[in-house]
Amino acid sequence: MKDSFKVRLFILVFITSLFLSSCYNRFAPTSMNPGSYSNTTGLEYNQEGGFQVSDYKGQPFGPNLVFVEGGRHILGSFEEDIVYSRDNIERTVTIASFYMDEAEIANINWLEYEYYIKLDSSESFWKNNLPDTTVWARSLAFNDPYVTHYYRYPGFRMFPVVGINWRQANNYCHWRTQVVNYKMAMNYYEQNGGDIPTTEQIVSNGKVRIPLESGIVLPNYRLPTEAEWEYAALALIGTQYGLEKQWNQRIYPWDGHWLRQPYGKNMGYFLANYKRGRGDYAGIAGRLNDGAMITEPVYNNPPNENGLYNMAGNVNEWVADVYRPMSHRDTDDLNPVRRDGYLDSHEDYDQNYNFIGAEAPYTREQALEVGISAASYNEENPPMNRMRVYKGGSWQDIAYWLSPGTRRFMPEDSTSAAIGFRCAMVHAGANY
Repeated sequence: MKDSFKVRLFILVFITSLFLSSCYNRFAPTSMNPGSYSNTTGLEYNQEGGFQVSDYKGQPFGPNLVFVEGGRHILGSFEEDIVYSRDNIERTVTIASFYMDEAEIANINWLEYEYYIKLDSSESFWKNNLPDTTVWARSLAFNDPYVTHYYRYPGFRMFPVVGINWRQANNYCHWRTQVVNYKMAMNYYEQNGGDIPTTEQIVSNGKVRIPLESGIVLPNYRLPTEAEWEYAALALIGTQYGLEKQWNQRIYPWDGHWLRQPYGKNMGYFLANYKRGRGDYAGIAGRLNDGAMITEPVYNNPPNENGLYNMAGNVNEWVADVYRPMSHRDTDDLNPVRRDGYLDSHEDYDQNYNFIGAEAPYTREQALEVGISAASYNEENPPMNRMRVYKGGSWQDIAYWLSPGTRRFMPEDSTSAAIGFRCAMVHAGANY
């Protein structure tokens, strides 16, 4: 009898706890279900003239983006520091979840951008956002076909766009935010009724007017931070076992210490597009290995475990950070980034823009035309030409630079045939 009583008591307690738990979950307001009334004032939502609370089902998914789950991570280079820069020492950080383009921005994407800004922007803005095709030119090499064909010839459509400086890449992110949000707003109004707004009603003075609290538009596209890029490239989610245990690190964005596919029908072929040695970009005829003497299409190599293509090789990629060798000591350990020369003078790194041909520094309008942001413009203190970090290695780099922890830098107005970019976006409305 005692055992039977204990069983009945246990069942009663269990059912009561389930009921109380369900009641709590049922009535606790959430972001997706805040209820019909305010939990602090008792006022009803969405009444005429009252506070409006729009439907929300989570952050919409932007085109070409892959979700990267954040977490604790050891940033830094695990390769020997052969250049003795000591500028990326290992340190533990936590990085919030975010989204990143699954592939590098390709020529066809930039041609689309060029088409639309030529329609609705000033001629100077359009010209200042054309790729620099002369990055292919060499005095002692016959690269003429790349100078004239690489960007516009249809055969190169899906190759990564190059000859883009850091400011141009940011301009593309800004334009893409407007276009994608306008498209998403149109889709929303078409599906839910109501008058579809015109472009002029939504975009005014370069700003998206659809309120962010509506829940139908995306946060801004932007360049990834250096920490985000490095974390996404290594994709260590595949090396975790048990309770927060990582048995190994990675040198490259895949397991192992080798650069070739270790199994399957493509065994022996390279996993990235890079320079194998002096004068050797692709292997020998009849048995080309990575098959690319310059860049290659952005989806050619297998993705890493985050679903991201070419996080090693093909082209280096701009990231948001200003270069400072001591960033590993100065930045926070939660979502680290260096936006400017804070704590580290610009004198040995950055330079003021040289306004050649101007009787005075650019006006604010002229600065905006060439891609200098309004926030950084000050006529009495002209904006800086900052050194920006780029990552990943490229078709013309040796294997050392394929390791995500390595870092290099160039002035933000400089271009190269070996540097492209991809966009990123925050994971909004979440605490992880």
